[in-house]
Amino acid sequence: MNGRNSERDRASGIRLTARGAVASVLTLTLLGSLLNTLFGLPAAVGLAFLGGCAVAVALVNPRDLLSMVVSPPLVFFSAVLISEAIRSLTAPSPVQAFGLGMFTALSGGAPWLFVGSALVLLVAWRRGLARCVRDLREEIRASAPDIPRPRTGGDKGFVPEPEGYFEPRVYGTPREP
Repeated sequence: MNGRNSERDRASGIRLTARGAVASVLTLTLLGSLLNTLFGLPAAVGLAFLGGCAVAVALVNPRDLLSMVVSPPLVFFSAVLISEAIRSLTAPSPVQAFGLGMFTALSGGAPWLFVGSALVLLVAWRRGLARCVRDLREEIRASAPDIPRPRTGGDKGFVPEPEGYFEPRVYGTPREP
């Protein structure tokens, strides 16, 4: 069975880094925004975002799944920010057009963002996200310094620190006047 999995992994060919996956989602979402602007297809942004998420999570390296799972909201916000900034440049009141456009695009895109994030999470989970989380926890534990456990006083519970623990220490010798 191991031989089959390695053959299938090699046969799949294309693998993206986390940066490449995020860039592909951003590019496809911006392309959907362009289609919306040119042809008046509001669903194009959401569908492009979903397609980008699906392709990116399917092609990302397994070790980069954790980065991919947390990025869809930021990518969607960035795509909306870029497209609304460009769109508002030609308006008579660019600041007002930008603010209204951001509000409208983000509120209208919320369902697409939710579905895209859930899709990425489900596919990443199937591809081994739990293993990535476990590896991250082990790495954090290994790099954390040894923290001494609090002393217990048997039946009394907590034992306070010895006398003078919080007193300031004087280093060196005093100066002569």
